[in-house]
Amino acid sequence: HGIDPADFLDFAHQIDLSLLDPNPELGEAIAALPGRKLILTNGSRGHAENVAGKLGILHHFEDIFDIVEAGFLPKPERATYEHFLARHAVDPARAAMFEDIEKNLLVPSALGMQTVLIVPKTPDPFRESWEQAAVEAGHVHHVTADLTGFLRPLGRLEERPGKAGGTIAAPGVP
Repeated sequence: HGIDPADFLDFAHQIDLSLLDPNPELGEAIAALPGRKLILTNGSRGHAENVAGKLGILHHFEDIFDIVEAGFLPKPERATYEHFLARHAVDPARAAMFEDIEKNLLVPSALGMQTVLIVPKTPDPFRESWEQAAVEAGHVHHVTADLTGFLRPLGRLEERPGKAGGTIAAPGVP
């Protein structure tokens, strides 16, 4: 439509982050996880940095793969996941994808990743109800409304042969 993508992303991500508080418990749970941690987002790198920074978790992530690096091809396009995996040398059989929209877990599951659907604790009035549903489907391996509580036990697991050094791919940040 003749709109510069960088200008659009700057405009779309001009949101008030004052309602977000630092979440040291989430940061501790992420830090305790084995393996690499990466952010894959349909938003911009700057937006992901702003939100993860506000939450106090940005420093736990090795890199951010944003919509620009994806060539403006958003999730759930298979090519986006393939580009992300190749760019970061991620073995999908040793990785998990955490996502807040169920349809964005179809491809990661098909590629061999473990998938976790994160649903809101309370409905978000600015999102469609289908985007927030706790869907039970073959491509959704786990569902949680408490990401910190879900992650804590994973950080305490002993590393097992063949499982150490996996990758955690976080969802696009809100």
